[in-house]
Amino acid sequence: MEFVPVIGLEVHAQLKTRTKIFCSCSTRFGAPPNTHVCPVCLGMPGVLPVLNQAVVEYAMRMALATDCRIAPESRFARKNYFYPDLPKGYQISQYELPIAEHGHVNITQPDGSKKKIGITRIHMEEDAGKLIHDPDRSISMVDFNRTGVPLIEIVSEPDIESPEEAGAYLRQLRSIVRYLGISDGNMEEGSFRCDANVSVRPKESDKLGTRTELKNLNSFKFVEKALAYEISRQIGVISENREVIQETRLWDTAKHRTFSMRSKEEAHDYRYFPDPDLVPLQIDDAWVSRIKADLPELPDQRKERFMDQFELPAYDADVLTSSRELADYFETCVRQVANPKLVSNWVMGNLLGLLNAEGKTIEETPISAGQMAELLKLLNDDVISGKIAKTVFDEMVESGKSAKAIVEEKGLVQVTDASAIEAVVDAVISGRPDEVEAYKAGKKKLMGFFVGQVMKETQGKANPQVVNRILKEKLG
Repeated sequence: MEFVPVIGLEVHAQLKTRTKIFCSCSTRFGAPPNTHVCPVCLGMPGVLPVLNQAVVEYAMRMALATDCRIAPESRFARKNYFYPDLPKGYQISQYELPIAEHGHVNITQPDGSKKKIGITRIHMEEDAGKLIHDPDRSISMVDFNRTGVPLIEIVSEPDIESPEEAGAYLRQLRSIVRYLGISDGNMEEGSFRCDANVSVRPKESDKLGTRTELKNLNSFKFVEKALAYEISRQIGVISENREVIQETRLWDTAKHRTFSMRSKEEAHDYRYFPDPDLVPLQIDDAWVSRIKADLPELPDQRKERFMDQFELPAYDADVLTSSRELADYFETCVRQVANPKLVSNWVMGNLLGLLNAEGKTIEETPISAGQMAELLKLLNDDVISGKIAKTVFDEMVESGKSAKAIVEEKGLVQVTDASAIEAVVDAVISGRPDEVEAYKAGKKKLMGFFVGQVMKETQGKANPQVVNRILKEKLG
């Protein structure tokens, strides 16, 4: 029997506001434990929450970017449950009336086609604190710095049908929040977190299977691996005529498998009710219009523009717009080098290859966009050859010097004088009569040999186009 996975994702994105959602405490990451706290976020008796307007506007930006309908009235609710890092004994969230509903994002399939993934709702809520488990003693400590940090939760429709689609959806969401400037999307620091609901159903049936929940997946790679394992596990259970149990499971990164955390026969009864300390949130059309007018160019829009304006292939445009910083880097280079495809090849190949090998992001690049543009302008203007450009690039990484300085110091300017190159070609041909005879007898692949010899004699400085033209003229 063939099965189809049914996957829905719940994504929590921590917002980049300076202060928390209901008080003026700092949201800065990495501060000493319990230093960014006050009576409000610690849930002391008698305190009252005050809603941070920036949180609302960040949520509205995400709603508009994902084509959601923004509710003219939404409400905050108390979600009641006990956990040691939840000081009030409840979390302020949104339930029946969230700020936004019924949107979507598009993901790109392997064949280049688009698939729409529905968004059920986006709502605002406060984060809980963090438990720190002592490795040497059987105790845990609580850091309340994160308590009250603003979140938006983005709940997808169960439209995702493979781990790869889940990864593409998450990457697209992360790209959007980063383009909007509302979250840094850092999964490792916990500012972009994902829970997944997954089940399988027979391909010929529309009846949904029993789902399990996968919690606290902190990288795209782990999300995809955990989903792949869980899908395979559930199919195996059903194939053995056993029943999949509704439960919450965790991903074991060392053993590469999911394991049961707790059974979940019934949904939790959080006893939601409207928070009596917070009035309903009213959002009028004028406010929505102001936020919409301030939206930046989004990833899909920028990709389309790169393809139209710079005539880039879809693959190049997709890679270059995967982050706002990378797209900005590319555009800075293109403004100085009138050859978009050349810039694309070098940014995607040489630069990203270097950064990926060192586990760095574009923000950590050792070569600025201006420095890269200077190098590529020398290459585009035939001042240096492609081979020399790679040598200069490596030297720039090592020394931090500019391309022009390295070219001048090492005398790497390309030889374009046809008469000088012709003299070298004549010497190469006269010194290799056997290869010349073989070439004229039909072994045309020897052209590469002759080009290589000329480049060797000129220490890679000869213009390759001129070398090829003269060789073809001389060899016939």
